[in-house]
Amino acid sequence: MLNILSWLFGIVGLIIVIPATIPLLGWANYFAMPFLILGIILGLLSSHTSGRTFCIIVTILAVIRLMIGGGIF
Repeated sequence: MLNILSWLFGIVGLIIVIPATIPLLGWANYFAMPFLILGIILGLLSSHTSGRTFCIIVTILAVIRLMIGGGIF
């Protein structure tokens, strides 16, 4: 059950991260981070690792996008 919740939080985060790759929308990654962190925590509590891995990958994408834009854009 926790793995499914982790996947759901990861999908919500991904839905926010995808449009945030457009220039000047990078700030939206900050709104995705709480969902992704919560997904990682739920994935750690689960016996399966697929949801946690998915959330970690989406978090890495969001962080890279924030680094490219200087943290704002």
